[in-house]
Amino acid sequence: MTGSHLGTRPAAWTAAIVLSVTGSGVIGSGVAHAEDIDHLTAQQIADRSRDALLSTESLHLSTRGDLGRGSTPMSLELTLDRAGNCNGSVDLGNSQGSALIVKRGDDIWIKPDADFWKNQVPNGGSTFAAILGDRYMKGSADDPRLSALTSTCDLNTFQKLVSDNANNDTGTLNKGAKTTLGKASVIPLTRIRDNTTLTLDVAATGKPYPLRLTIKGNGADAVVGFSAFDRPVPRTTPPPDETFDVSALLGRSTSPV
Repeated sequence: MTGSHLGTRPAAWTAAIVLSVTGSGVIGSGVAHAEDIDHLTAQQIADRSRDALLSTESLHLSTRGDLGRGSTPMSLELTLDRAGNCNGSVDLGNSQGSALIVKRGDDIWIKPDADFWKNQVPNGGSTFAAILGDRYMKGSADDPRLSALTSTCDLNTFQKLVSDNANNDTGTLNKGAKTTLGKASVIPLTRIRDNTTLTLDVAATGKPYPLRLTIKGNGADAVVGFSAFDRPVPRTTPPPDETFDVSALLGRSTSPV
């Protein structure tokens, strides 16, 4: 299945999201408090937002748009936790294909659509699609062909990226007036860097979770949503009659998916 990007592109996109946030200092470092943050400075709010994100046991990550830098617009909808469980979907954009993803414990299930097989595996995709039908591929989470996708499903990996890249505070961080995002009261934080404007909406009451990141300019136009903090990942997994062993489908090759 050489040449397929189902594993690598979602992982790279997630890393790019984190670097967009932390590399521009929109999320800082500090101690999260359950309080009204309206009176705090922009940096204090950024500090608390980062630690709120680092303290959560699980969350839902929703992304859509184009991060620029020659990337392709794509979207992710993933609920993930620190135990490495996840449930959701990835759409590679531009009719390049999409897939459903379920990971529970040491097992992972992937269900690509017809466009994925056609565009990501042009020299054999139709054969794989015909064999798989409407079933999920099931594999081991430690299968090297699935390693990039497995790491995307792990909240620990995401949080480590946040932690490791939170010290770059180039440019001025600005605090906007309190506003609303849906039913939530939020404080927007904005920083401009390399002709790109990043706006992070932070929950203004309760724990100061980051709720939405908007990235615009320099070829980028993307939105990242954070929600469902500390809510468990759905436990339902595909039944055996709806799965097909990934090794039986792909053979014993160690080429990454």
